[in-house]
Amino acid sequence: MSAVFDRPPLWRRLLPLLRSFDGPLLGAIGALMLLGLLCMYSAGYDDGTRFPDHARNMLLCLAVISTVAQIPPQRLMAAAIPLYSLGVTLLIATAVFGVTKKGATRWLNIGITQIQPSEIMKLAMPLMLAWWFQKREGQLRLPDFGAAFLILMVPVALIAKQPDLGTAILVLSAGLYVIFFAGLSWRLIVPVFVVGAIAIGAIVFSEDRICQPGVKWPMLRDYQKDRVCTLLDPSKDPLGKGFHIIQGEIAIGSGGVTGKGFMKGTQTHLEFIPERTTDFIFAAFGEEFGLAGALALLVSFTTLIVRGLLISANAPTLFARLLAGAVSMSFFTYVFVNMGMVSGILPVVGVPLPFISYGGTAMITLGAGLGILMSIAKARRVNG
Repeated sequence: MSAVFDRPPLWRRLLPLLRSFDGPLLGAIGALMLLGLLCMYSAGYDDGTRFPDHARNMLLCLAVISTVAQIPPQRLMAAAIPLYSLGVTLLIATAVFGVTKKGATRWLNIGITQIQPSEIMKLAMPLMLAWWFQKREGQLRLPDFGAAFLILMVPVALIAKQPDLGTAILVLSAGLYVIFFAGLSWRLIVPVFVVGAIAIGAIVFSEDRICQPGVKWPMLRDYQKDRVCTLLDPSKDPLGKGFHIIQGEIAIGSGGVTGKGFMKGTQTHLEFIPERTTDFIFAAFGEEFGLAGALALLVSFTTLIVRGLLISANAPTLFARLLAGAVSMSFFTYVFVNMGMVSGILPVVGVPLPFISYGGTAMITLGAGLGILMSIAKARRVNG
């Protein structure tokens, strides 16, 4: 009986679990979840079960964060090769046996359900490359970077072939962040940026000729060409291909400084904004909360990213530093690409806005990434 009475209170038993969480990072996550729930209630309260499902997905995300945060970085490193190998194998199986929907072969039927193997690579890629550079710490040579690019481009090519440009961009950027943080020379990086800037400039100046019907673009499908051409001049087809961009810009611009108010967005509730609960939810957010709300959202994302980079800078091993840096910058890619496409500065691709857009699979992936940051932060405190 004394053992029962001597049992410590619940808060003391939960204290070791609570110590697994990084306070500033958890605060940024909480702010983003609150903003996401507010926006989803307004944009999706009349769209079936979108709001309760979004709230459920957030709880699931917290559970994933809590679980992954308990895994030491050493065990994460041990999972790098198996997870990468599984991801590539499933991507090959998808290319051969995959389920095609709306012209894209992105899903694999495993009997009880259908999965999208490309989601695995969002985490498997930075894990694998961080492991690769950890094993070569202190003896890195140029061929090691070449091998890293090969490890990166195999799954990226398989994903792009599905086609799934949005996920391909996310996987590619995650891998490139690891390679950059591993010490890739600026002499190799700058020429790539110069060539890219020249290519973009050439496309802009020759838009009238290359966007004509019947003109084929190498390595791109017709719908991908249409997305770029629509970005350059959405007014050419305002009720068709340019509708998404035009309506997104109208919604954001009409929000002004303070916004139209919670649940008072006319573009949103009159259904002028396509995909208002998923890819284009930032347009609905900007309309109702205005510049002030957008700044609050950006501050929350910036806090999360900067805190992740600080965790990376103080991580105990090269593997942990590279992994935390790549995961943190992956959030930047999500935010930049989503807000960029909604604002009309990037082509429309399927990239969600973390915690704001509806989507269960993306929420689990984001939760796993944040759990990795929590795990590395915990390892830093233990080793410090």
